[in-house]
Amino acid sequence: MPNHKNTPKVNHCPLSCLAEVAAKRRAPGGDTPCGCRERVGVRGTSRSMASYVYLIVMAFSVINLQGCFPIVATGAGTGVLMAEDRRTSGTFIEDQGIELKASNRLDEKFKDTAHINITSYNRTVLMTGEVPSEAAKQEAEKIVRGVPNVSNVLNETIIAGNSAYTSRSNDSYLTSKIKVRFVEAGKFQTNHVKVVTENNVVYLLGLVTRKEADSAVEIARTTSGVQKVVKLFEYLD
Repeated sequence: MPNHKNTPKVNHCPLSCLAEVAAKRRAPGGDTPCGCRERVGVRGTSRSMASYVYLIVMAFSVINLQGCFPIVATGAGTGVLMAEDRRTSGTFIEDQGIELKASNRLDEKFKDTAHINITSYNRTVLMTGEVPSEAAKQEAEKIVRGVPNVSNVLNETIIAGNSAYTSRSNDSYLTSKIKVRFVEAGKFQTNHVKVVTENNVVYLLGLVTRKEADSAVEIARTTSGVQKVVKLFEYLD
C-alpha cells in the first residue's frame, strides 16, 4: 500500500506565488511571498495540477531567457499551438521563420556588440534591446525589413550598452508573473496575447477584441515591477 505519511498538505496559494518561486529558484519547501510553502496546491486543486502550473511558469521563464534565439516548437506541440492561435497556420509558421532568420542575420552582423530581441506576430516584427549607436539601430532595422514575409517593423531598441544578465532575468520574471495573472483573471484566452518585457517595459501584442486588450493592459499595468505598458494590438472589432 502507498505510504501517505510524508504526503505534503495542500494549501491555498495564488498562482503568482508559484511564479515567484520559479523565478527565484527557491529550495524545495521554501517560503513564498504569501508565507505558504513551495509544495502548495492551486486554489484547492490537486497537487498534480499545481505541479503542472509550476512547470508552465518555468517554461515561460526559460523561453523568455532565450534572448534573440527563439525556440521553435515542432510536431504535435506546434499543431496544438496553431489550433489555439488566432493567426492562420501559415502566418503562425511564417512568424517562427521570421524570428529565426532575423535573429541569425542580426547575430552575423553585430556579434556581441548589440543585444537585439526579435518578436514576430502576424508578420509584424517588434525589435527590443540595446544597440551601440543610431547608425547600428537603423542598420538593424534595415536587416529585419529585408527578411521575407515581414510586413511591418516596430524598432524599440535603445542606444545603450548590452543589458546585464540580471536585468534580462528580471524581465523574464515579469513576463511570467503577467502570464500567470492572465490565467488567474480568466478574462481571455491567455495565448491570444503575447507578452514581451524589456528593461521593465511590457509590450503586448495579439489579435484581440478591445475588451480583451483593456483587460490585458490593466493586468500588466498593475503587476509589481512594471514601469510602462505599450499596446501593439491588432483589433478584431
